[in-house]
Amino acid sequence: MADQAPDETPEEDQQPVELLTLADGLPPVIDTPEALAAYCALVAAGSGPVAIDAERASGYRYSNRAYLIQVKRAGAGIGLIDPIPFGDLTPLADAIGDAEWILHAATQDLPCLAEVGLRPVALFDTELAGRLLDYPRVGLATLVETLLGRHLRKEHSAVDWSTRPLPEPWLEYAALDVEVLVELRDLLAAQLEEAGKADWARQEFEHVRGFEPAVRVDAWRRTSGLHKVRGRRTLGAVRALWEARDAIARERDVTPGRLIPDAAIVAAATAMPTTRGALLGTPGFHGRGAARHAREWLAALQSAAELPESELPSRVTHGDGPPAPRTWADKDPVAARRLELARAAVAALAEEHAIPLENLLTPDSLRRVMWAPPSTRDPVELLEAVIDQLRALGARSWQIGLTAPALSRAVLDAEGSASARGRKRRQGVADEPASDGEPGPVSEAPSEGVSDGAT
Repeated sequence: MADQAPDETPEEDQQPVELLTLADGLPPVIDTPEALAAYCALVAAGSGPVAIDAERASGYRYSNRAYLIQVKRAGAGIGLIDPIPFGDLTPLADAIGDAEWILHAATQDLPCLAEVGLRPVALFDTELAGRLLDYPRVGLATLVETLLGRHLRKEHSAVDWSTRPLPEPWLEYAALDVEVLVELRDLLAAQLEEAGKADWARQEFEHVRGFEPAVRVDAWRRTSGLHKVRGRRTLGAVRALWEARDAIARERDVTPGRLIPDAAIVAAATAMPTTRGALLGTPGFHGRGAARHAREWLAALQSAAELPESELPSRVTHGDGPPAPRTWADKDPVAARRLELARAAVAALAEEHAIPLENLLTPDSLRRVMWAPPSTRDPVELLEAVIDQLRALGARSWQIGLTAPALSRAVLDAEGSASARGRKRRQGVADEPASDGEPGPVSEAPSEGVSDGAT
């Protein structure tokens, strides 16, 4: 056995982490108007923020609806609400009023909560707080163990929450998700204040509060294995099968992959079977979903086979964003240099302020600004124009204050080095080694109403 490091605790001497349990026991499920009214009265009379969580049947159902909503507030205790019997939960929304919501990974639950009339006036996202504090792992169980010293079991995280009645162990698991959210929130809020990041967090939480799921364009292109497909006709068959599967899944409220997997779509699109027997002999076409809807699968393949060439999908899509970064060097070497300098500068800022890179500035925003920066090269005007660009892309004031000067420098430095190389080539002087990316001078006059990012 290797020698034990002096500062390590031998495994046999480590104290086991205490298992988190429900302080007040497991409450009954609220599934009648009378029970809901009684709990809402307790919530309205309670005090402080409200911990909220929702359980969906991801992997089992097509819809994103909530099948259980967990609530906890001081003075009200935990409420386990079955939303299915109710058209909406307006009484609960009224009871909560303008109290702060506490959620973990809020963007996962906000859409399904909005479906039943629950929308926060203010919120605190414990996962996002953990990210801003640069915790390496921000899952709820990890944060509870790290900050509260309690072990949170997660063995029921992938169960079918549309099951009725819900087993008691599942309900206990769900209730534990809100048991210590208030306590966790208070610890994280104190750490954000200490780190000088409380205002950053407030801006992020307000941004998250208005979250709307993105509408996917050409969602069929996310079919696993699509890269193996050759030819536009085969692409058209993939699209037709995907759309047929999506329509059936939506109607039956089952996850599409439970009908036929993506691999079966790609295999059938490649083979183009025309009979039921040939179709069911295609890899992946087994089980009730494949056989029950064989007529729909064959109809989709036939429609793709008969589609005019002009209506077949292309291999390459042209979105509204910049091209893939790997192509920039050929398409626009100066833009490629801008991107290189900007990435390095933003990475350095993220390290300096102990923030994950993607939380400081989204890669998409950085690429858009570097591909099509403002036309002016006056340092002050450029900085102000970059600020406007970032704001239009949805960046928050704290992000803009930190990154806009770095992006402005990248624009000027990239074009300055390109101009210098051009002059040398015209004069017959060999190029010097590439710049090390040190940012050049640029005015950093703050734009009105934008934080300078100081901590």
